[in-house]
Amino acid sequence: MTVRIYDSRQQAVVDLQPLQPGRVSMYVCGPTVQSSPHIGHVRSAVAYDVWRRWLEHRGLRVAFVRNVTDIDDKVLVNAVDEPWWALAYRVELEFSAAYRAVGVLAPTYEPRATASVPEMHALIALLIERGHAYPALDGSADVYFDVRSWEAYGALTRQSVEKMEPAADADPRGKRDPRDFALWKAQKDDEPESASWASPWGRGRPGWHIECSAMARRYLGDAFDIHGGGLDLRFPHHENELAQSTAAGLGFASVWSHNGLVNVDGEKMSKSLGNSIFAADLLRAVRPIVARYFLVAPHYRSTIDLRTADGSLEGGSLAEAETAFGRIEAMLDRAARIGALPDEAVPDAFGAAMDDDLSTPQAVAVLHDTARAANIALDAGDDRAALQRAGQVLAMLRVLGLDPGDEVWHSGQSAEAGALASLVETLLAERRSAREARDFAASDRIRDALAAAGILVEDGKHTTTWSIA
Repeated sequence: MTVRIYDSRQQAVVDLQPLQPGRVSMYVCGPTVQSSPHIGHVRSAVAYDVWRRWLEHRGLRVAFVRNVTDIDDKVLVNAVDEPWWALAYRVELEFSAAYRAVGVLAPTYEPRATASVPEMHALIALLIERGHAYPALDGSADVYFDVRSWEAYGALTRQSVEKMEPAADADPRGKRDPRDFALWKAQKDDEPESASWASPWGRGRPGWHIECSAMARRYLGDAFDIHGGGLDLRFPHHENELAQSTAAGLGFASVWSHNGLVNVDGEKMSKSLGNSIFAADLLRAVRPIVARYFLVAPHYRSTIDLRTADGSLEGGSLAEAETAFGRIEAMLDRAARIGALPDEAVPDAFGAAMDDDLSTPQAVAVLHDTARAANIALDAGDDRAALQRAGQVLAMLRVLGLDPGDEVWHSGQSAEAGALASLVETLLAERRSAREARDFAASDRIRDALAAAGILVEDGKHTTTWSIA
């Protein structure tokens, strides 16, 4: 079947038609490493991780690039008690750890902006040569993109230049038009020497937008298939990327994809409201696999509203996600006690949903329907049907990056958790032996002891499962 994807530029769902048969090239705007990652950053990473996994499941070879913006105004401003590069690296490690925690695959390439400065110089020089960029009028080392020289400027967000706000990324005194944006920014007296590079126009550093255009070109070529990122990047960042890249004569991205944002209790996250949910907060409040499930279940283009319990993450939306995913895990545990789960294909309805612009709400509905069918078969003693359905569930979970057996979810398991599981399984084995010997008094004592310790034991027709009450 044909994979279809929403193109923000065309504002329509289109057939994905790779430039090279059998291969897909994706560039996703990664973090500006100025401060710790929040749930919105994690949501974006998970969204494009699922896209990548689904395309690979459909047999496509994916080149996936996610950049790191390690030089930027905000990085310099936030580097108060340490060098800017030390802050950038420290925060980059936080992002990498958060991505790994929720099962995001490592990108094919993860370039840092500071490693592609010569490529940025080449692209800026090409824009000047083609008449779409100019050195600052005030004689500084700034270089600007001339938005009025490119008739298609505003095509991504369908805005006219006259209705746009001035670009606030550089001193307007050297600009022809206040909306012109910086490609190269002259070194300032209050900025460290290490935050500047020599260039044909004088020492300075790149503007934010030229960084991504240069890195995408370096690692994916003049034209590639999908450019992704958060909805908040459409303007000015992606609009400016599109303008400067196409003005330079590059094909650039065939499809522009944007994931939705995350609100908290109906309000946009912001420092002023004090409602920002950082990745560390999320991962303390819920198991990482459940955090991923919570982020995967809504459509990637929708706004997620994280509901709290009176401001606490220990409840609300995350508690509902824990319950929903816990039902799937419980079914898999029941089925695994019967025998090994067979390798199954994902159901056709699941595949159709994923092919349709990654419609995970419909795909997750198929997942739960199949899990319920497996439970019904287990209750009826139909082991063959139960294992088949459980195998289909596992196939869907693997595509979504939610396989409970994946080592990523167990690499950080505590020794205490492992010891608890071993003790409970030992007691349950003793209880089974007591029941087989019809020593029901001993069986009940074990069950009551586990209950007193907060362990809930459930007896099925063929299996016994346990969970922490």
